[in-house]
Amino acid sequence: MTAIAPSPTLAETLRSRRERLAERINFPVMLWSGRPRARNFPANTYPFRANSHFLYFAGMSLTNAVIRLDGKRLTLFMDDSTVEDALWHGPMPTCVEVANIIGAEAALPMSELPKAAQNVATIPVQDGITVAEQMTLRTTVQPAQDKALAEAIVAVRLTHDAEAITEIRKAAAVSTWAHRAGMAATAVGQTEAAVRAVMESVIVATGMTCAYNSIVTIQGEVLHNERYDHVLQPGDLVLADVGAEAASGWASDITRTWPVTGQFSSTQRDIYEVVLAAHDACIAAARPGVEYRELHFLACRTLATGLAELGILKGDPDGLVEQDAHALFFPHGVGHLLGLDVHDMEDLGDLAGYASGRSRSDRFGLAFLRLDRPLQAGMAVTIEPGFYQVPGILQDAVRREAYSDCVDWDRLAQFQDVRGVRIEDDIFITAEGCEILTGELSSDVDTIETAVKSQKVM
Repeated sequence: MTAIAPSPTLAETLRSRRERLAERINFPVMLWSGRPRARNFPANTYPFRANSHFLYFAGMSLTNAVIRLDGKRLTLFMDDSTVEDALWHGPMPTCVEVANIIGAEAALPMSELPKAAQNVATIPVQDGITVAEQMTLRTTVQPAQDKALAEAIVAVRLTHDAEAITEIRKAAAVSTWAHRAGMAATAVGQTEAAVRAVMESVIVATGMTCAYNSIVTIQGEVLHNERYDHVLQPGDLVLADVGAEAASGWASDITRTWPVTGQFSSTQRDIYEVVLAAHDACIAAARPGVEYRELHFLACRTLATGLAELGILKGDPDGLVEQDAHALFFPHGVGHLLGLDVHDMEDLGDLAGYASGRSRSDRFGLAFLRLDRPLQAGMAVTIEPGFYQVPGILQDAVRREAYSDCVDWDRLAQFQDVRGVRIEDDIFITAEGCEILTGELSSDVDTIETAVKSQKVM
């Protein structure tokens, strides 16, 4: 259970969320928080974090708890802690006390759960024990209602209320501090692990956690690299994708790329400026009604234009994008939804990311697009174009032949000191355009070089 004092407006916010859900469904719902999962023996568990759908409507990270939503009515099911629990974990609020905090109309022990779990819709949680309990208690499962619930929750969670965006801003601010600290700590001979430790220590010191496994690497071409054993050398670029999660569960997500020595080489600077141009163009174009897919293609065209100007790609940028030549260097999508999950609601597959009637493409460079729906005021999304020299892609004989007319491979060889560059910010869609939630962290080349050279916080 969270030890952080909830917001004084939490109960009112949760009531509003229940009302928004009740407008979309007419059947009862039960949501489980989940249980801690054992790391290697039962008493040694991974840090617990409640299921996001539960957390959205309950507002507190309660262990082994369930809520039932009947229209606007909220019932909390939770056992009070025992004397033994208090011995190991300290005193915790009672079920009734928690119910008062979150605005629940009723507070019941878990023994009352079986008779309340009939004919309800739900969403599976991530831990197997709780999923088994969900399946056992729900003797009457109605898949159509479960799907309708998932669709309704997506509609409610796609746009953020004031409480949510306040928490995302808090997480974004801490992530900004962490990246500044990482730049200041970078030095030749240092390890990736040491830089990661400095960055994550900033997050932990504020009472937050990491929203995902940090990426701090000189192997920027490995998109989700989770190794930290390399020693930083002159000429290396550090790609750091590190984001804080507020105690309330709301996430942030930032990536910056900087030179170990504090000085980009001419080739590194050239590629960085191309990626930055794509990043800036997408943010400038983001506003309600704009298709996120079009932002992705804007990033692709901007990258193709820049790479053609550098002589790496050959041809008209629009034609290069039509052939997916840009995807040789930018194979993923330009970003994703952001909220309680860093890739918000992806436990539901593409239900949140893709608008009704849309499905993923199998096209090279588009298959990994995580978001394909029009932007709405109140949404939070990431913008994260990149450039990567992935051996598995660029050394593939079939692709090299297919794109022989599009790529100057000899010219590309002159950029071998650029393994991976990504620049990522979080934006909040407003009525007129967007707010850069992570805008306090500069992505300007000169500012980044100064931050690393001076070993001081920006």
